[in-house]
Amino acid sequence: MSRRAGTAGSQSSLREANRQLVAETVKRYGGLTQVELAEATGLSQATVSTIVRELYAAGVVDTVATTRSGRRAQMVTLARRVGLAAGIQIGHRNLRVALGDFSHEILAEQTLPLPVEHRVDTTLDRVALLVVDLLERVGASLEDIVGMGVGVPAPVDSATGMISVEGIMPGWDDVHLGQVLSKRLGLPVYVDNDANLAAFAEFSAGAARDRADCLFLRASYGVGAGIVLGGQVLRGFAGTAGEIGHLTVRPDGELCRCGRRGCLDTVVGAGALLEAVGPVPGIASLRDIVQRANQGDERCGDVVAEAGAAIGAALAGLVLAVNPQVVVVGGELSETGETLVAPLRAALLRHALPNRIAPLEVVRASLGTRAEMVGALALAVQSTDVPLRVEETVDVEGLG
Repeated sequence: MSRRAGTAGSQSSLREANRQLVAETVKRYGGLTQVELAEATGLSQATVSTIVRELYAAGVVDTVATTRSGRRAQMVTLARRVGLAAGIQIGHRNLRVALGDFSHEILAEQTLPLPVEHRVDTTLDRVALLVVDLLERVGASLEDIVGMGVGVPAPVDSATGMISVEGIMPGWDDVHLGQVLSKRLGLPVYVDNDANLAAFAEFSAGAARDRADCLFLRASYGVGAGIVLGGQVLRGFAGTAGEIGHLTVRPDGELCRCGRRGCLDTVVGAGALLEAVGPVPGIASLRDIVQRANQGDERCGDVVAEAGAAIGAALAGLVLAVNPQVVVVGGELSETGETLVAPLRAALLRHALPNRIAPLEVVRASLGTRAEMVGALALAVQSTDVPLRVEETVDVEGLG
């Protein structure tokens, strides 16, 4: 092979690599201007402009006029024709399903209540039916979905998609969730712990967007944490990182679902909070406690505040171990706002080592209770390679 041929081949490979870099960078951020793309990729603005034109002609990206700092710019997003993603959050009492595109826009979503100790087979049936229903709503089909992300309230071994600790979700322990859903729908399926997904969502597009490190605290029917360090979710071996709900806080306490006694979940989980409130007409669920607390019910407010203080004290050890820039508080209990967050923040700062150079921030999740679902969508998108050409192409005439 001549030197000229070798050089031509190298240049062709470099152009292909640069196109992939630009496409993957757009995927990561959802949408960037060409100037921002140049900064994010390290490529020259002229190179980025050429690549955007090529990807536009190949049907991979769309562009729209926008402004940045008062100047005209071209916003680049991945085209909807590249495909859709599905995001699923399977909770203890709720099921959330959403469809989104590669620009991180949610196109349709649906929430359904679930019975206590819901069965794995019927729940996964509902997931499949809801996905099909949402596709019909937006005029799409299963062939348009490139992947599905699923979040569950239990530690997950990402290599197998199985729950890695027995007893957390009774009846779900031996089920390959990803494989089951993949066979039913014919799609790639990626499964993770819900707090991990929420942490990634808040890091990517929420309250921790400008931080490299964050810790997401999910206070709901149980308690869990998701950890993002250096922009990467820390899952640990077989997915048990951040499972503070099963940190022993009362050695002689109540029996937990995991089989041990006195876990944090037995003190601040939904069952414990309902017991602490006592038999009160109209209060039968965690949602009722949250609503009453927000309406000024003193008893419910006190119970939520006490839970916040207990969570903050337990969380301090994890904060000391990973030293995040910010703690983001989410989950259903966070809907009570500072009723939960203020005592949680006070207890956390009281027990953690104070850092005068970079004081720890404790804030509410900006994505609310949708963070887990948004994270599930992001998991599906980030797990999918962007094609450099799709069947339907467009005319580049007029593209600036």
